[in-house]
This record gives sequence, C-alpha cells and structure tokens, in this order.
Amino acid sequence: MRKSMLVVALAALALGQAQSAAAQAPYSNKPVTVSVPFAAGGPTDVVARIVGEYMSRTLGQQLVVENVGGAGGSTGMTRAAQAAPDGYTIAVGNMGTQSAAPALYPNLKYDPAKSFEQIGIVNFTPQAIVAKKDTAAGDLKAFIDYLQANHSKLSYGHAGVGSISHVSGVLFNAKFGLKPGMVAYRGTNPALNDLIGGQIDYMVDQSLNVIPQIKAGTIKVYAIAAPERLESLPHVPTTKELGVDFIFSAWNAMVAPKGTPKEIVAKLSEALNKALDDATIRERFVELGSTAPQGADRGPAGLQKLVETEMARITPVLKEAAAAAK
Repeated sequence: MRKSMLVVALAALALGQAQSAAAQAPYSNKPVTVSVPFAAGGPTDVVARIVGEYMSRTLGQQLVVENVGGAGGSTGMTRAAQAAPDGYTIAVGNMGTQSAAPALYPNLKYDPAKSFEQIGIVNFTPQAIVAKKDTAAGDLKAFIDYLQANHSKLSYGHAGVGSISHVSGVLFNAKFGLKPGMVAYRGTNPALNDLIGGQIDYMVDQSLNVIPQIKAGTIKVYAIAAPERLESLPHVPTTKELGVDFIFSAWNAMVAPKGTPKEIVAKLSEALNKALDDATIRERFVELGSTAPQGADRGPAGLQKLVETEMARITPVLKEAAAAAK
C-alpha cells in the first residue's frame, strides 16, 4: 500500500514538474498566428506582414497572418482576446480597435487596456487632409473656412464606423464645428474611389492610404496632420507649420491575450524592436508615410500608456458626436 502511494506521489510530482517546465519553456518552432482584424491589403495588414516577416527570422518560427474582419476590427480583436494565452496567438490592432472601440461599441467584449498583454507599438502614421480634385480652396485655412460655410451641403467619406478615417473625421469635424453628411463605405478603397470620382467631398485618412493618389494628382491634399513633413511627401505642408491646431496620427500595435507568460511577451517585444530597428523596414515605413516608435514609446509600457491616453482623449468626442447624431 505504501509502495503504491509512493509511486502515485512520485508520478504526481513528475507531472507537476513537467507542467511547470512546459509553462516556462521557450517557444518551440510551432507557428504563431497573427490575427489582423481587417481585410488583407489594408494598412494594418500591410505593416503586420512587414514586421511579421522579420520577426519570424528573429524568433526562428513562422508568423502567419490571419485576417478576421468585421465590426470595425472589433470582431477580430475579440477573438484574439479570447484565444489561449500561450503565445501562439497574437494580434495587430490599430487606434480604432485599441482606443476608439469602447466608445463606438457599447457591448464590446474586450477592454483594450485590460484584455491584452501589450507587446508594443508597431508604427505611427499621420493623417492627411484631402478633398476631391476640383475643390477651389487654395490652402488649408481657406479649405476650413469653406467647410465651415458649407458643411451641411458637403459629404465626408470613411471606411466604416470604427475605422481610422471615421475616427479621425469625427475628431476633425468636431474640432472645427462641422456637420457634413457622413458616408460609410466597406473599406478605404471604395471611399477613395468615390473621392477621386467627386461623389464625396473630403476625407481625413492615413497618409499610407492616400500617398499614391496624392502623387498621381487624382485628389487634392491640404496638409499632413503632424509636426514634421513626411519624407515621402516633402512638398506637402503640415498643420503645425500652417498654424492649424490639428495633429493626429493613426497607429498600429501588437498585443497578446491576457495571461500570456511575461517571458513570452518580452521575447515577442524584443523581436518587434529588432524589426523596427532594421534599415530595410525603416525605409519601407518611409515609403508608406509611417514612422517607428522611439524611446519611451517602445515596448509594453509605451503601448499601455498610449492606449490609456488615447482612450481618455477620444472617448468623450466620439460619445458627444454619437449623441448629436441621434
């Protein structure tokens, strides 16, 4: 009897040690799923694939992007938040999913500040203030004057509720007292197509999305909502140099489900930082009108601070805009 009890006890001890070792073990070569809550080819998807490819080499395991769209990205982020916290599912969300979503979706099933282990900010992309090609206003201040005098007859296009172009448009319009018709599309491309065709009047969207159209001259650009000019659009002035108080950047961020072991989060964060320091990736970001985070913006702490700050800044404006629209 005692011998049997000893065998059982030793077996339990061995099992416990094995489970503990497994919990503390580094990644194997098992692929990591990167959930992107938007369609393939969009800005979040593009940057996720750029950094994911480099991180795959650093980690020695494949990062596989899985696009899970719907409800302004909240469907994919909900799924990511509910995934097993083992490091084999991570997600790349954006400013909309990680700061604006709580104000837009009252029944949201995740909390951007509490439902994830923050890995790090991936990139910042300033917004471009653009209009249909034949808009008469010659500069940004004249354009704002035009909008203020005519906004009730004008239309603003965006890529759907919760998208970056929707959130930035709400903030821009609220800043200058504008109430245009808000036209929602299923994605950025159809919205831009109608802007090019003159069916809508203006947009405020990520420079990454509109650089090709600006360079082709198919839409009119008034400014980049940033302190400094973009290397990819050196001729386009910034809101700061034009004396207009509107600076706004979109951003993407990498997260893991809450409870993912700290050592795995640290490893992923380190791999992300190495990717962001790579010269090739920096050059690619410049082409896209984006920049990598620097200094205190890096890592889990930088992302956590950004999420909390952006939620506090954006939520009141979005709620006020929603109430006014009723």
